[in-house]
Amino acid sequence: MSLINVDQSKCIKCGICTSVCPSAVLSLDKTGPKVTAANNCIACGQCVAVCPCEALDNIKSPIAEQTDIESFPVINSKTAEHFLRSRRSIRCYKDISVPREKLLELTKIAHYAPTASNSQGISYIIVENKSVLENASKITFEWMESQLNNSPHWSFSRHVKNYKATGIDTVLRNAPHLILATAPNNFKNGRENTISQLTYVELYATTIGLGSCWAGLFEMCAFSNYSPLLSLFNIPGDRVITGAIMVGYPKYKYNKLVNRNTLNIAVIN
Repeated sequence: MSLINVDQSKCIKCGICTSVCPSAVLSLDKTGPKVTAANNCIACGQCVAVCPCEALDNIKSPIAEQTDIESFPVINSKTAEHFLRSRRSIRCYKDISVPREKLLELTKIAHYAPTASNSQGISYIIVENKSVLENASKITFEWMESQLNNSPHWSFSRHVKNYKATGIDTVLRNAPHLILATAPNNFKNGRENTISQLTYVELYATTIGLGSCWAGLFEMCAFSNYSPLLSLFNIPGDRVITGAIMVGYPKYKYNKLVNRNTLNIAVIN
């Protein structure tokens, strides 16, 4: 079966599909678009989505599975700026579980984020069990303490000391949920794709009343392949954790937008 099918009665031979193809899969001749390098197709669906006449179909990204866009952009620039700036890293959560359907909604949105050459490849583990989260924090603190003996870290000592003195969890912040991203251990774009996808989660979470925060200390422990932590989540040997974010209902409301440091910009003209 051919990679693409062209409805000649609709095709106006504009060549837009060949122009937007990121992998040079298509070329244009007098009869319309032709496949010249089928193996290069990354299933991004741009050729199908951009066609002004709906004349093109790609078996890797069928037109029947694409959704019509009525208008774009859907929000003005000022609203977008306010929305993006109002996102905060949430470190204080209500002691309330998030319905599973909302957590699944977050991972679904993550799946639509841009990834390197449309490689995607990220899977998710949603952690709802509070005792598992408590154990994960405990294990991470144990790992941080073990690192102090050989390679002191500027923040590890502070976190471990406070945890021992007060029992306050600065690893997972008593968040009710944790979303773990995993990828095959030989997948070269795992971390980059995870950052892109979990950024989508962070932004979308605010629209359904949730807050989130990257679990940086937890990630450092996971990235060191610390076996007690990997065993806790039953991570198989052929996969690695590539990212983690806490999720829950924010305990407090932020009423101000915070500025950043002065932006340094260089322009080459």
